[in-house]
Amino acid sequence: MVAGNLAHKMNTAPEIEVHIPESPIKWCSVSLSDMISRGKRLEASVFDVEAKQARESVYKGKYGTVILYGDSGLIETAYYPGWMQRSRLKRIWCDKPYGEGFYLPSQMTDLYPVPEKHISRLADCDMDELRLKENTLLLTRSGTIGNISYVSRTLAGRVFSDDVIRVTFKKEYDLGYVYTYLKSKVGSLILQTNGYGSVITHVEPDHLSEIPVPDAPVELRQRIHNLIARSYALRDESNEMIDKATGLLIAELHLPAIHEFQKVGAPVSTFDVKLSNMNLRLDASYHVPAADAIVAHLKENAAELTTVGDSQISRSVILPGRFKRVYVQEGYGRIFIGGKQLGELDPSNKKYLSNVHHSDRIAQQLELKENMTLITCSGTIGRVALVGKHWEGWTANQHIIRVVPANKEIAGYLYIFLTSDYGRTLITRYTYGSVVDEIDDDHVRQIPIPLLRNQEMQQQINSLALESNVRRYEAYKLEQEALRIMNEEVIFAK
Repeated sequence: MVAGNLAHKMNTAPEIEVHIPESPIKWCSVSLSDMISRGKRLEASVFDVEAKQARESVYKGKYGTVILYGDSGLIETAYYPGWMQRSRLKRIWCDKPYGEGFYLPSQMTDLYPVPEKHISRLADCDMDELRLKENTLLLTRSGTIGNISYVSRTLAGRVFSDDVIRVTFKKEYDLGYVYTYLKSKVGSLILQTNGYGSVITHVEPDHLSEIPVPDAPVELRQRIHNLIARSYALRDESNEMIDKATGLLIAELHLPAIHEFQKVGAPVSTFDVKLSNMNLRLDASYHVPAADAIVAHLKENAAELTTVGDSQISRSVILPGRFKRVYVQEGYGRIFIGGKQLGELDPSNKKYLSNVHHSDRIAQQLELKENMTLITCSGTIGRVALVGKHWEGWTANQHIIRVVPANKEIAGYLYIFLTSDYGRTLITRYTYGSVVDEIDDDHVRQIPIPLLRNQEMQQQINSLALESNVRRYEAYKLEQEALRIMNEEVIFAK
């Protein structure tokens, strides 16, 4: 049966995605029993060709297969809070000082997740059951299913949504081994589809019993696990360096906790603004007293309060224009990512932008360079990332502003300030838009940046940030090596 790709996807919106058809044509055979089981459907779209081929490649592999979950499977436990009771978590949200950070499934793949919400300790739920335990594999079970993560020191003890399945293994080495398998293209396709190749929309722990895993020798599993364990240890070290750099910044500027600034103003959300301070902005969010209080504090405690647009901070601030995108298959274009993927080490759901159709725009606006600071400017405002060496030459969409640092001596320091609670508050104050929030490159140039009186301390902060990025690059290389071994020496081993 022939499975035709979506050759062209055209929208009337200003952004148009165009998919170049790949060759050769995808095909596979489908048994009569499969066709009948699928409601006697004859359309190729009912049977995902790649998913069926993925299962066949595993079943026909050199090492045979073992089941993932079951009496003879690799998994010890697989559950999510409330699974046995078939109940949903009752959530009570509160302000940061009065609860615990609550993490969503979409954040489990972030290098350094920051809680978007806080759950009250009065909520009718077992908070300890929601806390992640180290050396656990995580799987999203609804929404975007199939995302996986590995619980190391960074995530251990954090309160995560019950939409995340927690998995432990009988043998320690199977944690990194299964993580790598499910992260590979073959394993990911199998996880996200059923035996017929149809994409599933929800995963329960029982679904894991249907997933075949190559039964590789212990030596191979241990090699792969060691690479992944070391990769996550490097990510932890990277995060600890960022924490240390942020702590030094806060201490040097004598900054109180962010919620202390948020207390500034009247008991209700009203405040006066002088006409001379309006800056042609009539939206209340721009004039929130917390932002003004941060600026006043920085002026008092910094050697100089300048802005991102200052030549000693940046060489340029780039906001790409909208354009019609032409996507191609992997290997035929530049990796292309969006704002939701900035927090990931190796972003999932990458697309590939045609070099032929976009060479000039890539060179002038889209291409990422090491030590650039990236800031999301549409939708969710103020996500910040520092471009690592492994992202060099990748491209990102027009919903991300690029700040090209003036030099390597300021790149890391700039990132640390902008990614802090105080920097994020100063970024988001420029937000405008009634439906979709936006900021632009002009706003980013105006963001205040404090320069420290202690230059040695500023350089120490800068060095910690850059070394943190080196750790992430090393972590990326180790994970890619694990994936290479999985593909070449396990799944497709001769």
